Order: sequence, then structure tokens, then C-alpha cells
Amino acid sequence: FNAFVQGQGAPPLPDGEFIHESPYLNLYNYPAELDYPRSRPLPERWQRLESCVRTPESAFAVPDSWGEGKVIYLSLGSLGSADTLLMQRLIDLLASSGHHVIVSLGPQHEHLKLAENMVGAEVVPQTAVLPLADLVITHGGNNTVTESMHFGKPMIVLPLFWDQHDNAQRVDETGFGVQLRPYSFTDQEFYAAIDRLLGDERLHSRLRGISLRLQQHPGTTRAAALIQQLARSRTQRPTARR
Repeated sequence: FNAFVQGQGAPPLPDGEFIHESPYLNLYNYPAELDYPRSRPLPERWQRLESCVRTPESAFAVPDSWGEGKVIYLSLGSLGSADTLLMQRLIDLLASSGHHVIVSLGPQHEHLKLAENMVGAEVVPQTAVLPLADLVITHGGNNTVTESMHFGKPMIVLPLFWDQHDNAQRVDETGFGVQLRPYSFTDQEFYAAIDRLLGDERLHSRLRGISLRLQQHPGTTRAAALIQQLARSRTQRPTARR
């Protein structure tokens, strides 16, 4: 990765680091409810945005025939969904769940077969789908995790790589969902997690409160204000006397 970074014209990364830290401003996207408690606050140049949610590129509607049943949204991201064996197993399990399912099928969509209780496409407008869902099954990518919190949805997280393991751990530890091992979970564990998360009214109430807070304080607005503040401070610095 360091070689790739240097190949793009950037200086080498510090040992053990995967990013260059700005001496001026660093923004990270993560709700306070999921973030780690800190014995010491981060430096002022590090600022949390809580949630930055994309505007849907298109609308999404579930079939009228679905009625009032629960809706589950399944997405493993563009890389995770390429594992057709894992995706088909999840689809087959959800076919017997007794719930409606929206599936983001990914690049191997032609090799996946949906059941009658499902709708899906290669790509779905996730931020239009999430408000319709009662439960999210995800690989734990940062976008899906923060957007699920933004809309107040509990999660089953099946981490595959990178930050997904950390996100899955935090979702599980904080009680906003359940972490399962993607290649060793049992059918019973899967169905038990669905039943528990869909039936936990106390959790739903807690998530609604978090969703309201996040939607009232969008990270995009905060990011713009912080960048403007930095720009003003850099342009208004007094010039040194000669």
C-alpha cells in the first residue's frame, strides 16, 4: 500500500500508519454512540462528523403486495457480494425467514437467484432503501454502518476485511446489532439474531432517538463549517514583519 501511495505522488507513509495526518484538519465519519470512549480527547485537528449521508440518486419502492410485514435489507458491498457462495447462502436462509427482503446483488448478480419474498438489483439506492428497512444485514463497511445508524436500523454484521472487523465489534459491543462470522455461523445463530433484533422494542426506541439526533446535526454541514473556519484562519494570519 505504501508503494501505491508513493506511486500516486505522495510521500511515504509513517511506519504502521495507513494515512497521512494533516497538521491542520482531519475529519472522520463515525457516530458518537459507536465511537470508542477516550481517556484523553483527540487533538483539535481531529474532528468527528457523526454521519454524512449521501442524497439518493433515485427513489425506491417496495411491491404493494408486501403489505405490513418486516423488511430486511441485505448488502455485502461491491467486494463482499462478489462471493456468490456466501451471498446465495444468505439469500436461501432469508427465503425461509418469513420476512420481505431487499437485496443489493452486486457484480455477480447474474449468478444469484432470489426467492419470491425478495426484490433486488445489481445496485440499489442504499440511502433510499434504508428508511424502508427494519433490519440491515451488512459486511460492516463504514458507509453502511454509519448510514444504518443515521436511519436508526439494527444490524447483523458479517465482517470480511479491513475496518469491517472493527465496525462489527463496535456494533456488537454497543448493542446496536449482532456480529456473526461470515463463514462459520450456523442457521440457528442467523435466525436467532434476526428474531432478537426485530423484536427488541427497547433497542428500536434507542435507535430512533439516535437517528433523530444525527439527522438534526448532519455531518456534511459540520464539515463545511470546519473547512471554512480553517480557510479563514489560514488567510487571516498576520504577515511577518520584514
